[in-house]
Amino acid sequence: MLETGTKAPEFSLPDQNGEVHTLEEYKGRKVILYFYPKDNTPGCTKQACGFGELYPQFREKGAVVIGVSKDSVSSHKRFEEKYGLPFTLLADPELSCIKAYDVWQEKKNYGKVTMGVVRTTYLIDEKGMIVKAFGKVKAADNPAQMLGELQDS
Repeated sequence: MLETGTKAPEFSLPDQNGEVHTLEEYKGRKVILYFYPKDNTPGCTKQACGFGELYPQFREKGAVVIGVSKDSVSSHKRFEEKYGLPFTLLADPELSCIKAYDVWQEKKNYGKVTMGVVRTTYLIDEKGMIVKAFGKVKAADNPAQMLGELQDS
């Protein structure tokens, strides 16, 4: 996981509609950048729907929410449509952004060790600096937690 106080790595990735987004285009706004393992899994769905429900409050505070996983553009599109998600989902099948943000790590599941995305959320300020970093977040609690962080920052 990257440290707070460091510059957030730049990215250039397609969203669920195939449009490319960069971190640079969000300068001047707070960015909640969250990394999750997989579309349409129980924890990831809870987290995404939580961000979706609170999205108007994030917007009120001038923040954007961006989800990133290694799923494809088409998988993200189905996920967005199924749950009516109002925010950007970035596809990173090459793991470029996932690795740049140090969330591709060893995971243990029932004694088996695999590599995968560790659920991590970053709060990036208007200048592109990481001001908060949370690793191994609880999917259901993360959206409210991040809204609280915005109020404190």
